[in-house]
Amino acid sequence: MNSTQAELTTPSAAHKNPVEPSIQSFSLGRMALRRLFKQISAIVGMFLLGSLLLIAILAPLIAPYDPIDVLIGKEEIKVREKPCIHALGCPVDKPQHLMGIDGNGRDLFSRVLFGTRVSLFIGLSTVSFAIVTGALLGGLAGYLGGWIDLVIMRIMDVLLAFPALLLAIAIVAVLGPGLRNALLAIGIVSIPAYARLIRSSVLTIKETEYVEASVALGANTAHILFRRVLPNALTPLIVAGTLGIATAILDAAALSFLGFGAQPPTPEWGAMLGIERSQMFTAPHLVIFPGIMITLTVLGFNLIGDGLRDALDPRLGATEGQSVEDTTI
Repeated sequence: MNSTQAELTTPSAAHKNPVEPSIQSFSLGRMALRRLFKQISAIVGMFLLGSLLLIAILAPLIAPYDPIDVLIGKEEIKVREKPCIHALGCPVDKPQHLMGIDGNGRDLFSRVLFGTRVSLFIGLSTVSFAIVTGALLGGLAGYLGGWIDLVIMRIMDVLLAFPALLLAIAIVAVLGPGLRNALLAIGIVSIPAYARLIRSSVLTIKETEYVEASVALGANTAHILFRRVLPNALTPLIVAGTLGIATAILDAAALSFLGFGAQPPTPEWGAMLGIERSQMFTAPHLVIFPGIMITLTVLGFNLIGDGLRDALDPRLGATEGQSVEDTTI
C-alpha cells in the first residue's frame, strides 16, 4: 500500500469526509430564518403584522357594529361624538363606542377594524402584481438582452421619470376613481423598481457555471430562465417586496385621501382621514385612530423588511457558514 492509499484510509481522512454533508445541511434558508428571529426589530414587526392579520380575520367577530351601518335614529348619538368607554367613566346608559362616531353616524371602531382588511389587501395585491410583472419583464430583459432589453428598460425608465404618486394620480384620473383602479395604478408605478432589480440579478446569474452547463446540455430558454435563473434571483425581491408593501399602503391612503382611491362607504383608513381632515381640532379622534393604524401597519412591514435585508445578506451568511465550518471540522 503506497502513501496515498494509506492517507485515504487513515481515521482522520475518514472522519473528514462526512463533515461536508453536515456543513451543507445548514442551508441559506435555515440560517436566514435563524438570524431573522435573533433581531428584535424583526420580532416586533412580526408581532405587529401578526396582530393586524388576526384583527383582519376576526373583524366580523370583534366589531360591535356593521362598518357601513348608520346608527342615527337607532341609538341616541350625535355625529362626530367622542369615544364612550364604560370602563373609563362613560355613563352606562349610553351606548359604548370605543373610538367614537364618525361624521356619518357610524361606529368608528368597527370601521377601523374592517379597514385592516382593506389595507392589507391593498399592500399584498399591488406588490404581488408588481413583483410578478416586474420579475417577468426584468428577467426577459436581463437574460435575452439585445433589442428586447433595450425596449423593456427604456419603458421602465420612462415610468421612473415621473414621481410615483403623481403618475398614480394621472392613471386613476384617466381610469376613474375607485379602489380597483387605485390598486392598478399603484401596481403599475411599482413595476420599474422590481424590473430593474431582477434584471441586475439576472445579468450576474446567467454567467454562472450551472447556467452555462444547462445551456451546454441543450435546455431551452424558458427552462433556463424559469427553472435556473429566476428562482436564484428572487432573494432581493423578497426584501424589496416587503418594504414595498408599506409604500403601497401609504400610496393607497394618499389616493383615498385625495378622493381617487376607495370611495364611501368603504372603510379605508386613508379615506377616513380625507373625509374628516377638517375636523382635526374639533373631533381629533376621527383622524388620530386611522392615522395610528396606518403608522403601525407601515412600521410593521418596514421592520420586517429591514430584518429580512439583514438576514438574507450573503456576507452575513458567508460569515456564519464559515464559523460553522470552523467549529465542525
